[in-house]
Amino acid sequence: MRVNVGLRHAVVLVCAASAGVHAALVPDHLREGGPRLGGAFVLSAVLAALVAVVLRKPLQARAARAAFLAAALVLLGTAAAYVLSRTSGLPFLIHDPEELDPIGAVTSAAEVLGGLASLFLITRKETV
Repeated sequence: MRVNVGLRHAVVLVCAASAGVHAALVPDHLREGGPRLGGAFVLSAVLAALVAVVLRKPLQARAARAAFLAAALVLLGTAAAYVLSRTSGLPFLIHDPEELDPIGAVTSAAEVLGGLASLFLITRKETV
């Protein structure tokens, strides 16, 4: 049970950090890529923040599984978008691949770990 609680807190922390990083980058991406790219960063920040808020308190098993699934989708989806933006671009958002950057790489690595922790917690029978 303690591992589950620790992992839940880690997922909340990663969601909150992801939300903060993406929110902080909105102005730059609005300037560089216009409303579509800026809006994508707003959406990412809002979704990650919502998941963090929902998961900050223990939930019953069914609600916890749904919340962890949402966390996994948000975190892994955001990390996948970063990888695509660096390798092939993103349709309608980024036409040419961009260079790797330390903040993005570290944030994406944390998002992958948080997403994997979320998937692990979905399998747990205890409420967390």
